[in-house]
Amino acid sequence: MINVLIYGIGGKMGANVISAINETDGVQVVCGVDKFAPETVKVPVYPSCAQVEEKVDVLIDFSRAETIDDILAFAKKTYCALVIATTGHSADQLKAIDEVSNLVPVFRASNFSLGINLLIDLAKKAASVLGLAYDVEIVEAHHNMKVDAPSGTAMTIAEEVAAQYDGGKEFVFGRHETNKRREVHEMGIHAIRGGTIVGKHDVMFIGKDEIITISHEAQSRMVFAVGAVRAAKYVAGKPAGKYNMSMMLSE
Repeated sequence: MINVLIYGIGGKMGANVISAINETDGVQVVCGVDKFAPETVKVPVYPSCAQVEEKVDVLIDFSRAETIDDILAFAKKTYCALVIATTGHSADQLKAIDEVSNLVPVFRASNFSLGINLLIDLAKKAASVLGLAYDVEIVEAHHNMKVDAPSGTAMTIAEEVAAQYDGGKEFVFGRHETNKRREVHEMGIHAIRGGTIVGKHDVMFIGKDEIITISHEAQSRMVFAVGAVRAAKYVAGKPAGKYNMSMMLSE
């Protein structure tokens, strides 16, 4: 049985991860970390990892970027595996995550949906086939409570698609501060925030007289929770190192 700590257990994603684990064999929630402990949560909830007493095999993080120091300190202390589903980390934080991956297995992804990872593969294929004859624009939309913009998923898509071009692409975030024609090596990235949108990503390849759009929309947060639990089962017991969705799906 794989013992899981959910960091951010009191949030909406925390509730979804609990549901996903309850429907998955071989995995159980033993505790959580959050400032608030909902009455519906039936396991111990601590304000930080420093107070955790349970044996933890995998920590699943659906919180905020600023909690990463607490998470990494816990991993160094207990050698538990990490599944990091939080986005918006700074360059220094990402460097610290990479350093910890020398000690424990770290599974990090900007999006744990199977569908979004298929979108990335399709977008990479389209870029390699269409080339510079088609302009590329990425539009993402999320709920009005999301903090980081553009989304980590949009940035992952942009980086993967840009890698298909010689010399890469120049990322342009909106165009309100520029007053010039679009350059051939630009890739526009745009963020929409409103309502209760779970997550929508469109990759547009815009050519002469035609537009090819590859689109994915998550209609429930459960798709991310299920993917994170699958990642937890995959990474538990793995040697120290960095792991991602492509590696898991290929196996």
